[in-house]
Amino acid sequence: MTKKPDILRIAVAQLNPTVGDVAGNLAKAREARADAARQGADLVLYTELFLAGYPPEDLVLKPAFLKSCERAAEEFAKDTADGGPGVVIGTPLKRKSGTHNSIIVADGGKILAERYKLDLPNYGEFDEKRVFQAGPELQGPVNFRGVRIGIPICEDIWGDVAVCETLAESGAEILLVPNGSPYYRAKMDVRHQVVIRQVIECGLPMIYANQLGGQDELIFDGASFAIGADKTLAFQMSQFEEAIDVTIWKRTSDGWICAEGPMSKIPEREEADYRACMLGLRDYVNKNGFKNVVLGLSGGIDSAICAALAVDALGEERLRAVMMPYRYTSKDSLKDAEDCARALGCRYDIVPIFEPVEGFLHALTQMFEGTNEGITEENLQSRARGTILMAISNKFGSMVVTTGNKSEMSVGYATLYGDMNGGFNPIKDLYKMQVYALSRWRNGHVPPGALGPSGEVIPKNIIDKAPSAELRENQTDQDSLPPYPVLDDILECLVEHEMGVDEIVARGHDRATVTRIEHLLYIAEYKRRQAAPGVKITRKNFGRDRRYPITNRFRDRG
Repeated sequence: MTKKPDILRIAVAQLNPTVGDVAGNLAKAREARADAARQGADLVLYTELFLAGYPPEDLVLKPAFLKSCERAAEEFAKDTADGGPGVVIGTPLKRKSGTHNSIIVADGGKILAERYKLDLPNYGEFDEKRVFQAGPELQGPVNFRGVRIGIPICEDIWGDVAVCETLAESGAEILLVPNGSPYYRAKMDVRHQVVIRQVIECGLPMIYANQLGGQDELIFDGASFAIGADKTLAFQMSQFEEAIDVTIWKRTSDGWICAEGPMSKIPEREEADYRACMLGLRDYVNKNGFKNVVLGLSGGIDSAICAALAVDALGEERLRAVMMPYRYTSKDSLKDAEDCARALGCRYDIVPIFEPVEGFLHALTQMFEGTNEGITEENLQSRARGTILMAISNKFGSMVVTTGNKSEMSVGYATLYGDMNGGFNPIKDLYKMQVYALSRWRNGHVPPGALGPSGEVIPKNIIDKAPSAELRENQTDQDSLPPYPVLDDILECLVEHEMGVDEIVARGHDRATVTRIEHLLYIAEYKRRQAAPGVKITRKNFGRDRRYPITNRFRDRG
């Protein structure tokens, strides 16, 4: 009888795959396995659907894609004939029971086992039931070199299905969980609580391997970890950074314990949010093949933080900032925009919009005769700027970074085909006061991996002055909106918490203001449907998480 091993070296591959790049993801997996082999690993644990990239969405409905993924899994399994570490890696598999979110376990040149996800998430940003079928039944642990390993997949540990407990009853000694868990603020605490709950119920240590990288609006922040059977943190990997860390597990009379592993510090709130926005912008630009980006730098806080994020994510040489002044643009804004661009070191151009705006007004003179000047004329300024940015994009191949925050997007304080033009919005899910908080944080810190400079990159005057779209004389945002601390609290109640008007008023808000903001939130839905994608930061972003009808007459009147 073969003696059971007393030590198991498990490498956690916290990597950044690209959805649909099966060959590239396989190459990345091979490189990680070679690295883990050099570190003496016995087994490499990859993340959910790694070979496909996560989430693959309707790509899973394409037979050619499924065949490509399965071929890659088979090729990778053959690699393990070299005597190096075995692998646990995620891939979609089409079987008689349906198309499954699966993992394969491979060692010695062959596939030892397949396991299928049982609990398919169908809420918030997830709609796996659209493209996958749940595994037909829970299969037991896999015998890997004498160690019985249970492998629940992501949601299998989040829901009420007793997957972990059943695996323990079937003889599992340790649980390895491949995940594709997207970031939102304070998500780390939630993950730890979920795993601790499962460890308490099943009595086994659990390794939680999480994907890294941006995929459209979702940010996967890594931060893989393990909780021991004693319910303490066994190891903690870094957040927002690729890593291949080998953890050493030892068999004891009380089961497996982690004898060695990383213990990285998890960033605090502002740093985490900023790094999520930076990673999301970097991956969206790079994975979609854009060489550089352009944005309108107005001298305001939103465009300034987007410029900082772009330089941090891509480097100063890949950002072109464009100031587009009109008659209402203040001297302060001209100076602030130039100071911001100089601090960041990016290219800075000035393209006045007086002539195009006056041209539009002249063309419309006869049609607008007898009407009062108002929002229509103001919006022509924004649309002229949007047209100029799109022309630069078309001419030079630069992606337009759009710069509207969540407060503005919530109440429609944005112009379609104007300042909403763009390919991606890194601050789309940040309320205005969060934009200020992150701007202050960035002036005092340079996040790991950032390509931008240290010091004050967002001029103090931009942070201190009253926000304004500068579409008319002496305009400020507060002319038509409540103060941002008030607005943001009302919006968070309405959007994140789905609170009723009475509940929000009970927090101390004016009823007329609350009902007005609720109305603006609903009627701006058609604008948000046409907005650029952007990084998800809160529990409920617009688009994936919150899907309200455009045509909607409901108003909460108690």
